[in-house]
Amino acid sequence: MTAPAAPTVPAPAGGLATLRRLILYVLLFALVVITASGVSGLLERLFRTATTLVSGDVTGLALSLAFTLIGGPLALLLWWFVWRRLDDEAERRAPGWGLYLTGMYAVSLIIASTSLLDLATSFIGTQESQWPSPLANGLVWSAIWWWHRWMWKHPVKASRHLEDVRAVVGSVFGLLLGTGAAIAALSALLDVAIRGFTATAAFEPWWFDVLRSLVWAAGGALVWWWHWFREGGRRFQTGLVDVAIIGVGIFLAGITALGGLGVILFVLLRLAFDRSDPMDNLLEPLAPAIAAAAIGALVWRYHRSTSVHRSTRTRRASLLVTSAVALAAAASGIGVVVNALLAAAVSPLAGGATRTLLLGGISSLAVGAPVWWLAWKPRHQPRSADEIPPGRRVYLVAFFGVSAVVALITLLVIGYRLFEYLLGEVTGGSVLDRIRAPLGLLVAAGLVAGYHFALWRRDRTLLAAAAPAHKRVIERVTLVSGYRPDALDPEALARGIADATGAKVTTWLRADDGGAGLPPSSELSPAAGDVLRQVVAALQATAGQQVLVIAGPGTRLEVVPLMAPGAAVPAGPAPGRVLRP
Repeated sequence: MTAPAAPTVPAPAGGLATLRRLILYVLLFALVVITASGVSGLLERLFRTATTLVSGDVTGLALSLAFTLIGGPLALLLWWFVWRRLDDEAERRAPGWGLYLTGMYAVSLIIASTSLLDLATSFIGTQESQWPSPLANGLVWSAIWWWHRWMWKHPVKASRHLEDVRAVVGSVFGLLLGTGAAIAALSALLDVAIRGFTATAAFEPWWFDVLRSLVWAAGGALVWWWHWFREGGRRFQTGLVDVAIIGVGIFLAGITALGGLGVILFVLLRLAFDRSDPMDNLLEPLAPAIAAAAIGALVWRYHRSTSVHRSTRTRRASLLVTSAVALAAAASGIGVVVNALLAAAVSPLAGGATRTLLLGGISSLAVGAPVWWLAWKPRHQPRSADEIPPGRRVYLVAFFGVSAVVALITLLVIGYRLFEYLLGEVTGGSVLDRIRAPLGLLVAAGLVAGYHFALWRRDRTLLAAAAPAHKRVIERVTLVSGYRPDALDPEALARGIADATGAKVTTWLRADDGGAGLPPSSELSPAAGDVLRQVVAALQATAGQQVLVIAGPGTRLEVVPLMAPGAAVPAGPAPGRVLRP
């Protein structure tokens, strides 16, 4: 006799499950932070007193005990509950688990790294060492960091999302920390060499500051190396890694390098043509500028070389970002030069301040313009639609939009100051003197906006001339598919369609064709590659903005153009194409 089947518990609705996970992970995050705060407070008090635990601050001790003895067991209990539920595949695939690991990993890494580095530098110098607090925080948060790293690398219960986030978070944090500390160390060293200082304001030897900065730089470099090489951050071919390379390694590093070069040139020009200030004041910004230019150029060069070995889109983006940074520097230089020339026309006798302003604008323009020329290559612009890269139009529209907004704001400022002057609210000074600063910015923004608008119109003309008049670009593809291990992987097929057509692909799995789930691998098999080529060829021959691709049941493949409700019916029918009966 067969026993009756146990009643199945219905799965919670999607919204309810998401809310439940959100509450659980937020509570777990808060409890872990509270427990860490309590344990680190107790350890710090233990390190300070050595023998007597209760001394001095009774309120602080009570708070640490409450956080540890109440928050700790609750955190462990909630973690045990969450950890058991991760046996379910749906829980591991839920974004909440990956977001919790990401947030706690980032917080623990930052606090543990900074605390341990603060501990190391606390012994450098003649002042009293304050080591108990950083030691306690470093021990507690290092343990939390290692614990969450272990969960992230668990063979069964690891998150199915955000696999590359751990490496990106660590490498970006380490790069920023190491670069900033390296600039500080080199700046302090060069300042001694340039201005001859032998002691700091605290009457310490000059090399104490250099050594502290070097310790922080070494710690940041170690964190970056661990996540970029040891954790495999450079091997991830994902959009998040590309964004980190472009945003931090090229954009921020480029700003740092160009800013340093501009200040170096400004100081040299002042030494040659404007010695109105004492020599010590003139040379003060030189050491930080040299350090920023050297370290920023080194970081930029490494990530520029790294982007060359990645996707074509990443290489183009690196050039566009470099061009954007250089163009911003050159445009600001133009605005400052116009401002200085107007100031000289208004007040010819005020030579010192006007000369300094003019030299600053010349420095920015002289640094930004050559770099922009090399990155953008204005003499080698696309001459046909095939030569226009995908990200170029976005770049042109973004720069035109930003410069247009800046121009609009400066126009409002100019109008405000003109009416204020005409209404007699402000006495003294000329009209030109009051509007020369926003007028210079308006000239620079207008030049940038006009140039990029002209290029955008030229590219649009090229694209319109190359595109057939009757053909409409496919915007959305709906893929209805099942999964057959020998021929078809819906995830890889959808990605191939998106790469080939540029359309947004929505995938639905057939319930009558084995579409219960996706395979762990997303590589196209040889048979699936043939299917993809047939589907892409059919899509390219289809005139429609929305297309339905039906795969299955069995080996059947069909491409059907769709039409929005209420749209005009075309003169001729656009029947679907059956690729495989």
